Amino acid sequence: MQRISLSLALITTTQFIIVGKLSSYTRKNRTKRAFWELDSIFRSLYLLNYIDSLTLRQNVQRAMNRGKSYHQLRRAVSHANFGTLRFKTESEQLIWGECSRFITNCIIYYNAALLSCSLEIKEDAGETAQVTHLGRVPPIAWQHINFHGRFVFLDPPAPINLESVVQDLVRGSFRVFEDLD
Repeated sequence: MQRISLSLALITTTQFIIVGKLSSYTRKNRTKRAFWELDSIFRSLYLLNYIDSLTLRQNVQRAMNRGKSYHQLRRAVSHANFGTLRFKTESEQLIWGECSRFITNCIIYYNAALLSCSLEIKEDAGETAQVTHLGRVPPIAWQHINFHGRFVFLDPPAPINLESVVQDLVRGSFRVFEDLD
């Protein structure tokens, strides 16, 4: 176990090679069983720490909620075509999956830009309560995004005036993001 750990620490071998070699051994291999026992110890320690620490439980719950929110947004993007996915081949399905991930990440980036600009405005104004609130708001929201409609990509795009959008958002008391806290 020490040799394997040292090889990983010194980066003389990769995890892939070690896992492959350990997987090829029989179940009764001493090294393999020792790593299983070490894994059980770490899991037990983590579980005891999880039970004992309220902040750890809250952090884990917050992280799980972020993942759940991301998947809900992806589902909303994926099913924007009235809940029907239309593709004939597996490659079309893969392309649609990548496109929905790209669109989802664009929405998150847009929201993060809005939140960052709003945060700067509120910090400059000295509104600490709203700064604290904005610091806790995740950038996953899609109530303000129109998934249904006709999009024309042939016309030259009109630039989005982010400053006016942020000003409208700041004047509107952050109604778009308040349900996500």
